[in-house]
Amino acid sequence: MKNKPFAVLALSLAVLQLCFLPASWMLSVLLPESGVRSLLGSEGVRWMLGRFTDMLAGRPLACLLLLSVAWGCVRTSGILKIFRRHSVLQYRERIALGFVVCLSVGYSAVLAWLTLMPNAVLLSATGALFPSPFSASLIPVLSFGACLVSVVYGIVSGLFRTVTDVYRSLFCGIAMVSPLFFLYILLIQLYYSVVFVIG
Repeated sequence: MKNKPFAVLALSLAVLQLCFLPASWMLSVLLPESGVRSLLGSEGVRWMLGRFTDMLAGRPLACLLLLSVAWGCVRTSGILKIFRRHSVLQYRERIALGFVVCLSVGYSAVLAWLTLMPNAVLLSATGALFPSPFSASLIPVLSFGACLVSVVYGIVSGLFRTVTDVYRSLFCGIAMVSPLFFLYILLIQLYYSVVFVIG
């Protein structure tokens, strides 16, 4: 029931894509001098089928995947209990919180060393932080940090008792946000179709 908005959005995107196919053909026929290309022509069919996987395998998909892994890890580790108002932390959870604070400080110090020092490794050639290798890797860096902190908290607090528990926490986020992956496929296909048609 809670996936109903995703289903409606997915249906809307699919209908838009289907309507855009004949619309692109009509525009290419009615406005031949405009440079509009048809998705139903030989060039359009070759492009659509030949470039489909390349369109999907872009940076947004990688970011969505990494963020879903991080979210699952944070959600299952129990670390969110810290931010609840009325929850009282047990002894092991307080110890785990101490580990997390120390780890977060250390991780932040490493990032600061890699980005804020003169001639830092992750700065651009001109010394700028944005754009730079750091800004390009911001989502992976944040996702890895969230996973690291969550796994340490889960292990020290006793919630993660085996390697299987840790592994399960890393992939359960993908299952939680799986409706977004299908929406991404539909949205990226529609976006690149519009880009192809208008040239």
